[in-house]
This record gives sequence, structure tokens and C-alpha cells, in this order.
Amino acid sequence: MRILVGVKRVLDYNVRARVNAEKTAVDLSNVKMSLNPFCEIAVEEAVRLKEAKKADEVVAVTIGPKKANETLRSALAMGADRGVHIMTDLRTDYMQLQPLAVAKLLQKVTEKEKADLVLVGKQGIDSDCGQVGPMLAGMLNCAQATYAAKIEPSGDGGLTVERETDSGTETIELTSFPAVVSCDLRLNEPRYANIKSIMMAKKKKVEVLKAEEMGVDLEPMTEVLEVYEPPPRKEGIKVASVDELVDKLRNEAAVIP
Repeated sequence: MRILVGVKRVLDYNVRARVNAEKTAVDLSNVKMSLNPFCEIAVEEAVRLKEAKKADEVVAVTIGPKKANETLRSALAMGADRGVHIMTDLRTDYMQLQPLAVAKLLQKVTEKEKADLVLVGKQGIDSDCGQVGPMLAGMLNCAQATYAAKIEPSGDGGLTVERETDSGTETIELTSFPAVVSCDLRLNEPRYANIKSIMMAKKKKVEVLKAEEMGVDLEPMTEVLEVYEPPPRKEGIKVASVDELVDKLRNEAAVIP
């Protein structure tokens, strides 16, 4: 089994997002960028499947500028065997390159690599769309399982996936491949790459493709008119008793009758 893992370069989750002066996008100049946390979970799961002898190769693929190579190397340091870098200078946080185009680019790579399983994060923490996985499965006309919280190989060569739902969990059997799985937070806890793995990752093969030469329409389908920061929250207060809390909720906040 060959596993293809999508990895995305995003604003680091510890960095406070700031809107640019034109209010057209989040300012990404001189800020720390890192591997999307949900993509990191997807990489970890792919490596675990390989370690369990259920996969022969793990290929990590990223879309972005030259600096996205650092994100790809992070996935390689975690245990991916090789990488594919789809080079583009378009912003990948929905402002320019949007989920439909991303899914089409991943479709091209999936077909080229003849991947049996595609693992992606359930969403990017920059755009929060959560659309690439389902779109990719639709384009490949293959099985999918979204919001995976547990993945286990089944006896017949398939995969049993427990997925998160609004009412609990649901178990899906994937018996035909290729298949697409989007990974949720509870799936695993990603490993930390040690120095040896980081050094070895620098020697692993990375194929570079140009997004503009892959025959995919990269034009955005929608236009973001304005980006603005949420208003600051008011300071909270302490109350001395339940009666005082109920009084304030009823008479000041007017949230209870």
C-alpha cells in the first residue's frame, strides 16, 4: 500500500493572527509558519501504518512557495519516505488558492503516484474549510471517511475507521481503494522528530512540480471582500452568589427570562 499525505504550511498556532493595513488578508510577513496540526496527525498515522507493515511507502505532498519545503521536511523527519512539492507563490489560506484547486492538484498527484490511501488533515487552521478531503474523494470517485478518530487495519486488507459525528461516533469499513481519510484531533499524538531524523530528512528525495503547469484552473471561485479582527471582549466580573449571577443574567445580560 502506498499512502499519500497532504501537508499544509500555515501560520503557527501559537502566533496571534493580525490583519494587514488594507484589511484584505492576515499579515503573513515576518511571522512563524509551521505544519498544520491536523496534517501532522495525518503524517503520524501514515507512519504508524507503515511501521505496522500495513503500508510500503509514505509520500508527503505540499502546495506552496519555496519556503513550504521546510514544512515538507518536517513530515519527512517524522518518517515519510519522500516528498512532492507543488510550487506556487499563490497564498494557500483561501485568499488565492482555494480548496477546489487544491483538491484538483492533489488528484493529479494521487493518480500519478497511484496512491492507495490518501490521508489529509480534517481542515487547515488558517481557512478552516474542511473541504479538500471530500472534494478529492469525489474527484477520484472513491470511498472516503471524514473526521477519523481511529484507524485500524481489518482482516480482509481493508481499514476500519471510527469517525467523529455530532451525535457521537460512527464506524466505517473501507474495503476498496483508493480511499481518502481526513484526520481529526483524537486520532493520535504526533511524535517529535529527533536530531537524527531531522538530518536524514535533508537527504530524502523531494520532487518539485509547478502548479501552473499541471493543467488545473487555479483561479479562486469566491472573493474575500474584507478581513477584520473580532472586537475585544469585555472584562469579566466575579459574583458573590448564585442569586447575584441569576440576577445579572436576567436583568443585565437579558439572556434568561
